[in-house]
Amino acid sequence: MWLLFAFSGPVLWAASMHIDKYLVDKYFKNTNPAVLMVFTALIGLLTLPFIWWFRPAVFGESKTAIAVMIVSGILYMGAMLFYLQALQTEEASVVAPLFQASAVWGYALAYLLLGETLTRTQLAGGALIVIAGVILSLDGSMRFKRLKAGLIVRMAACTFALALSSVIFKFFAVRDEFWSTTFWTFVGEALFGVAILAIPVYLRQMIGLLRKNTGAIFAINGANELINLGGGLGARYALLLAPVALVQALTSTTTLFVFLFGVLLTVFLPSLGKEDLSMKNVLKKGGAAALVAIGVVLING
Repeated sequence: MWLLFAFSGPVLWAASMHIDKYLVDKYFKNTNPAVLMVFTALIGLLTLPFIWWFRPAVFGESKTAIAVMIVSGILYMGAMLFYLQALQTEEASVVAPLFQASAVWGYALAYLLLGETLTRTQLAGGALIVIAGVILSLDGSMRFKRLKAGLIVRMAACTFALALSSVIFKFFAVRDEFWSTTFWTFVGEALFGVAILAIPVYLRQMIGLLRKNTGAIFAINGANELINLGGGLGARYALLLAPVALVQALTSTTTLFVFLFGVLLTVFLPSLGKEDLSMKNVLKKGGAAALVAIGVVLING
């Protein structure tokens, strides 16, 4: 069942990535993407009372454990901020492949901090999935798309922070309890949002956006954050059932699902997205999908 939870992340995140791109282009084009993170923090904050009602023992953790779990939430929000900054200047199809680095960071950090090791078969499966992600990052001429140094630095910081957050989360979720760890992680995310609003320029931008497009922003972004929440919870729960590196490798298939959703938008809602449906591109993406399938078989074997 861990595969189901692990795949829920990339599927839901791929849908969210297209929504993020729509929001950034339509409402946040001239706004710092940090403002968009306030909505993520708000969803986490609203979730806290429900988790506390479901698991009243969340306050039984030590102060040190609570502090580290909060840092995990802050790291996650920092990673997402780097991602949104990258998305503000580049297309989703360019940004998504750079998430492949999360599998590498995840393997290294889990080995050093958790002592996790993988069998040769699992390493081969993870490698095939990462290779599939690399193939997806090639352009129509089967060459790498030109990447800016700033974009690479942002996404390297994003994937490292994301992997470290996952390792910290797994350490406490396995040692203590999933929902208690989730609670304090969300507290960290909420504190990140409060810190953003404490900066006057971001607060003014937030107020200005809400005055102009209150209904649209709350409706679209609210739905998007719920999708993100579902993907995040699924991927985090998968961390309890499988090594961090394998979960990170599977989340790297986000690129493939970005393409699949892009195809659906091109066919049914071309005004919201357009994907290259040439035979060459479809065969390339199909080959990558086959590698992912083989990799999953090897990992699960």
